[in-house]
Amino acid sequence: MAKEMTYIGKRTPGLDERDKVLGNVIYADDFTLPDMLYARVFRATKPSALIKKLNVEKARNLPGVACVLTADDVPNNESISNVVGQTTEVGLLEAKHQVLVKNRVRYYGEAVALVAADTIDAANRALELIEVEYEEIPGVFDPIAAMKPDAPKLHGNNNIIAQWKLRKGNIEKAFAESDVVVENTYRTPRQEHAHLEPESGVAWVDDMGVINIRSATQVIEHYRDVAAVLGIPQSMVRIEGTIMGGAFGGKEDVTVEVFLGLLAWKTRKPVKLTFSREEMGFGRQKRHPYILKYKTGATKDGKLTAMEAEIISDAGAYVYLSPWVLLYSTVHSTGPYFIPNVKVDSFSVLTNNIMTSAFRGFGAMQVAFAYESQMDELAEKLNMDPFELRKKNFLKKGSETANYQKITSDVLLKESVEKALGALGEKSTSSGSKKIGRGFACSWQSYGRMTYLHDTSSAWVGLELDGSAVVRSGIPDLGGGQRESLRAIAAQILGLKIEEVHVISTDSQVTPLAGTVTATRALFMSGNAVKLASENVLNIITRTASKMLKVSAEDLYLRDKLVYTSGGESIPLVKVIKECAAEGSMPQSLATYKAPFTDPIKTDVIKDPVFADFTFGAQAAEVEVDTETGIVTILKYASAQDIGQAINVNRAEGQIEGGAAQGIGFGLMEDYLEEKGVPLTWNLATYLIPTSKDLPDIQSIILESKSGKGPFGAKGVGEPSITAAAPALVSAIYDAVGVRIKHIPATPERIYWSLHNSDT
Repeated sequence: MAKEMTYIGKRTPGLDERDKVLGNVIYADDFTLPDMLYARVFRATKPSALIKKLNVEKARNLPGVACVLTADDVPNNESISNVVGQTTEVGLLEAKHQVLVKNRVRYYGEAVALVAADTIDAANRALELIEVEYEEIPGVFDPIAAMKPDAPKLHGNNNIIAQWKLRKGNIEKAFAESDVVVENTYRTPRQEHAHLEPESGVAWVDDMGVINIRSATQVIEHYRDVAAVLGIPQSMVRIEGTIMGGAFGGKEDVTVEVFLGLLAWKTRKPVKLTFSREEMGFGRQKRHPYILKYKTGATKDGKLTAMEAEIISDAGAYVYLSPWVLLYSTVHSTGPYFIPNVKVDSFSVLTNNIMTSAFRGFGAMQVAFAYESQMDELAEKLNMDPFELRKKNFLKKGSETANYQKITSDVLLKESVEKALGALGEKSTSSGSKKIGRGFACSWQSYGRMTYLHDTSSAWVGLELDGSAVVRSGIPDLGGGQRESLRAIAAQILGLKIEEVHVISTDSQVTPLAGTVTATRALFMSGNAVKLASENVLNIITRTASKMLKVSAEDLYLRDKLVYTSGGESIPLVKVIKECAAEGSMPQSLATYKAPFTDPIKTDVIKDPVFADFTFGAQAAEVEVDTETGIVTILKYASAQDIGQAINVNRAEGQIEGGAAQGIGFGLMEDYLEEKGVPLTWNLATYLIPTSKDLPDIQSIILESKSGKGPFGAKGVGEPSITAAAPALVSAIYDAVGVRIKHIPATPERIYWSLHNSDT
């Protein structure tokens, strides 16, 4: 390896930045093929009903319509299992996800039929000709009501599809001995991903009979789901990913892939399907809304003694990733604090609401709002500075969590708070009805998937005869610079200029499978895989060069396409590569990184390590609250995050800034509303997300402990950057006007009502 860090931790321009600015990127919906059909999805308009009659003949007979499919046309209509790999020993329900509704509709917007036509207008007209007759049946729309024995059941005999527990110490004794106890109920909303790019893709069958699907997805391994639905070998389905215009977990589950595979397989023509903004609003998953009941105790000198919590998540009509999201919530429910006595009961419950699944923050975000609000209330009751209270209880390296996991990396919480608060500078002055307040919040977040999944990621790295390098990895690029990181790692290790490294990514039949770009795992897993493969290539080069230069291989390093000895002697890299080729030992390597692993969880009480590592951070805000209207204006904002080691500083700062912006929306504006399962705020006219006018300049502060398990000591940043936003804002609002919002988003209406109603 080169002696100096040439690219790691630097500000490296991105491959796609210019094209994105100029509008030259070919996104999924921009791709076309000759003689291509256009697809639409016919969706249910009832949240809980039986289909008594479905007539698609008029649509099939419409000129220009090539295909109309119903559940009867799907070979394996229920072959996608939503149990997501969890063990049934902890009582999780295995609920099959129907591709198209067969008899029973479980949520508003559920797919009933597929149409493919010569033009999009013909496809839309065909949707209007489909006739459906419903028989409405009782539904359940509140997760607490859904837990009752007599509630209408969505699947099987139990609406509780996941339950996890934490048990540590003696909770009753600890509360009895506490000097101060704070008890509250908090609520967080269903949240829409609102990525700019809709779910989209094009599918075609090639001359070998392989179904090719080019789509915007976080998971190219969905080719297996397509094959399962069609009942064909997995080798006969190929998914090519695209550059994406946002995902945030919204493109983690199957979206258009199975529909496209079905239509291309049936018609033998290229087919495009792009969800409308309307479909994005109610035809796919959201963030889980939570009800969080917290009770926290402390001594008079500020040491936490006990925490008890009941956590209930609304899974919507299908299981999807709800068991995993709930598991994350349970493990993270204590916050980044050492609490000797803990009791947590968490439940994920089926309802006839729109389904919920992965979203940036993945369960750690909802509980952060609760545990940080509790810390602020404790500080007030103890008449103690909120930062001083937290410092007394911060986890440290070597601390034990409530599930008996030891923290193995550095914990820079104190530094994060100091940096975030310091970045706000001098406090602004209140004027009239406009009151100024400041607040902050801490958070912790795992990165990488659960350790009992035995996660792996593979990558291939090879040197060409001219000394340039190729990296092959299956991870998609969501816009966070995933390809940039892999390129920088290979360039650093092989001593190349970054433009001499080409990354080929996200093709299930061309690139080694790398797993999902989810769970803040891409850099951790694929970064380590590329590092391993690059080091293997380096070893091949130095082993051959050592014979040519008659020195030890350990005495060599690469830089600028030269192989150097410590004494300054060098030989061209190209010459060494040619010698490798002559010896039949090409400098290339396929490497697999295996994450730290544990045995599967066998009970609903979590007593073992669940994640490989954690990262820690803080966010701080200064707000202006107008007491006459409840309107909040953010004046200053800072986010500090320990990311272990920045690979590309530009991209890392972008992730921190983007996470904060999305978290601000969660905390202040975004409220996805349903009335008995019928969506009310499904478009961007009624569902408000932050625009540039709603946001201040967000200061992104990178801390580097170099203690992570990623390449060069990196930790994750994509999800952790969102987690502390909502509680930081609610803390600032309280500091400004003295009311604590316990049900977010903290809209002007909620703030005004809290200010002017003493009984709330």
